[in-house]
Amino acid sequence: MSWKTTRLVEFQHCDPAGIVFYPRYFEMINSVIEEYFRTHLGYSFAPMHFRDRRGVPTVKTRVEFHAPSHLEDTLEFTLSLIRLGHSSVTLKLGASCCGKPRLSVETTLVRINLDTKKSDPWPTDLAEKIRHT
Repeated sequence: MSWKTTRLVEFQHCDPAGIVFYPRYFEMINSVIEEYFRTHLGYSFAPMHFRDRRGVPTVKTRVEFHAPSHLEDTLEFTLSLIRLGHSSVTLKLGASCCGKPRLSVETTLVRINLDTKKSDPWPTDLAEKIRHT
C-alpha cells in the first residue's frame, strides 16, 4: 500500500538551466512527508511541535537520482512504509514524471521529545495509522 501526492516543479526549485537543483529535492521530500503527516495521519506539524512538543527529525536519508526534472514538470510522489520501530519510521519515497522515475529515497525519521531531545515512542493510535500506509 502507498500514499501519493504531486508537486509542480517551480522556478524556485531550478538552476539557471531550468533543471531542479538537487538540494531542492530535499525540500520537496520534507514537504511531502509533512503533507503525509497532516492528511494521511491526521497529525500536522503545528500541534505536533507546539502543543505536544514532539518532532520527527530525519536521521538518515539515501537518495538515488534517475533523471533530471525540469521547470513545470509535475512530479508524482509515492510514499510507503518500510519499517516502523518503537520511535522511528523508515519510509520509501519515489518521484516520477509521466511514468518515468526521477528519484528514489529511503529515509528514517525518529520521533523525539523536543524538551529532552530524546527519542519518544509512537502513540498507539499514530503507530496504527502509520502501519496502514
